[in-house]
Amino acid sequence: MKVHIDSSWKEKLKEEFEKPYFAELTAFVKKEYKDEVVYPPPKYIFRAFDLCPFEKVKVVILGQDPYHGQRQANGLAFAVDEDITVPPSLQNIFKEIASDIDCRHLVSTTAVDTKCLQNNGDLSRWAEQGVLLLNATLTVRAHLAGSHQGRGWELFTDAAIRALSEECEHLVFMLWGNYAKAKGAHIDRSKHLVLEAPHPSPFSAYSGFFGCKHFSKANDYLIAYGETPIGWL
Repeated sequence: MKVHIDSSWKEKLKEEFEKPYFAELTAFVKKEYKDEVVYPPPKYIFRAFDLCPFEKVKVVILGQDPYHGQRQANGLAFAVDEDITVPPSLQNIFKEIASDIDCRHLVSTTAVDTKCLQNNGDLSRWAEQGVLLLNATLTVRAHLAGSHQGRGWELFTDAAIRALSEECEHLVFMLWGNYAKAKGAHIDRSKHLVLEAPHPSPFSAYSGFFGCKHFSKANDYLIAYGETPIGWL
């Protein structure tokens, strides 16, 4: 089956593309895009993989569904395009980063206003540094959260997580909320750092997401194993 996805991931996941569930998933998704309004745009379905090739992955942040509001979903978990209002969960992610990482030196050395740093929801800058922003389900019907769950996407993204866990070493996995934590069952914790916290949603951020310090912990771990840290700001 022909799938337009980064070549490194196409090689790692080639067996998935030939399985019956993926053929059924493909047929379902094609029909949904034909008959309904579905997000993200088709060219962005595999964008998380395209911007972060397999061999460049350092950090994995797991989401659940794409945003289901107009123009929000862009193929990267938690992200929106630069001209879109930053959603509440991403606002809370930025708040935690600001609290976790001392960014005062950025203002003095580059004249960048830290407030401006938090007003841009385009996280492609993270993806290009090796952060795989992966939703468990890669498509959704407009204004209907969870509408494409249970159709096969979860099997596909589980396979991606397994491949990273088995073939790589010293990756950081950020699992926020119970849904993401359940996906963590496929991760070998003896050779990767797994960071767990409540979801950054306004409904749960104050129960442990704020103060989790995942971003500095991730960078400390990467540095300890000779990797370049992620520029979160």
